[in-house]
Amino acid sequence: QVQLVESGGDLVQPGGSLRLSCAASGFTFSAYAIHWYRQAPGKERELVAGITSAGVSTSYADSVKGRFTVSRDNAKNTVHLQMNSLKPEDTAVYYCSTLHRATRYWGQGTQVTVSS
Repeated sequence: QVQLVESGGDLVQPGGSLRLSCAASGFTFSAYAIHWYRQAPGKERELVAGITSAGVSTSYADSVKGRFTVSRDNAKNTVHLQMNSLKPEDTAVYYCSTLHRATRYWGQGTQVTVSS
């Protein structure tokens, strides 16, 4: 059974940093790309970042380029999202996700709030 569990969300001041983690189980983690999405109140869920199965290639939404970095540790079945220079508009629930055998799986999400 595919499981994704996010952690690391918190309340942080503008300009601050957070590191989110996504722990995966129930599938061959090293064979699948992982993506981070976020959903702010009243808005649609949006793609934030992605990383290929071996971690060779990453991609980012324009709104987070240069501030967020996605990485993975295939030995620990974990993906991280390092978020720097956080802005109030980064406030959202952050989800990790993978497409496994034509089914998209989601974690439960972790809340990130950027506010002074």
